[in-house]
Amino acid sequence: MTNSGRARDGERDALQRFVFEKARVRGELVRLDETWREVLRRRAYPPAVREVLGDLMAACALMAATLKFQGGELVLQIQGGGPLRLLVVECRADLTMRATARFDEDLAGLEEQATLRALTRGGHCAITIDPGPGLQAYQGVVPLHGATAADALEEYMTRSEQIETRFWLAADGQRAAGLLLQRLPDHGGRAAPDDDDDLWNRVNVLGRTLTREELLELPGRDILRRLFHDEELRVFESLPVRFACRCSRETVAGIIRMVGRDEIEAVLAERGTLEIACDFCAQRYSFDRAQALAALADRAAPTPTPAG
Repeated sequence: MTNSGRARDGERDALQRFVFEKARVRGELVRLDETWREVLRRRAYPPAVREVLGDLMAACALMAATLKFQGGELVLQIQGGGPLRLLVVECRADLTMRATARFDEDLAGLEEQATLRALTRGGHCAITIDPGPGLQAYQGVVPLHGATAADALEEYMTRSEQIETRFWLAADGQRAAGLLLQRLPDHGGRAAPDDDDDLWNRVNVLGRTLTREELLELPGRDILRRLFHDEELRVFESLPVRFACRCSRETVAGIIRMVGRDEIEAVLAERGTLEIACDFCAQRYSFDRAQALAALADRAAPTPTPAG
């Protein structure tokens, strides 16, 4: 097999679903190229933060694609005790994504390949599933015990969803990528009988042979051929993934209301205007005194919930 490191246009920024014919096992591959680079263009992240954020971005796309929702979103959030304080990745039902991270300046003291545990010094992983307008949102939270993002998410899926799931994740300065394998339960919540009882164990062993370099460099079709050429696979048409931020002047006005009049008045007295930048896309919004006071007075408009 030739490792060209080149993907066709339909395999860049794309998610590929597949199922194994002889067992209740499904899988997904995601490759984020321009989608990931759009995140990196908007803010400079130290290598250790960049890799964890990229891992989580790939994982968020994989997890969102397993859900059945329209108009909703999945939000993956990790909060830690420092130096990495917050990671937030959002993926909507249409596979549009955005991501951001907050961290302390003393990250320079950590090695480039620092583990998630070292970066967060404890903390927890929260996953919020919003099925869409008029439907009840759900959040699950697990402590961060594992060394990697994959460890944390596998623990979440076991404890909160009771679904056996395995993740392989990787990111660098050019792309993020991930592989998910999942053993589906029957309607009673237990694994259903399969025609091939050993398939789940077998595909996990095969998955563990996938290297970080292969996951980042090989096109999806080559990864599936490399791992599962002896298995009966049904591969579905790939789905496009792209970066998109939903910030607007209206949502920033909601943040002004959330901050409150006293603090806003103090900033206006000192600077004369408010300058607020979106954490996700770095778009800057400017409000003069009249505009800021109008935003404070607009009680009919919704106030956003803070990510952190």
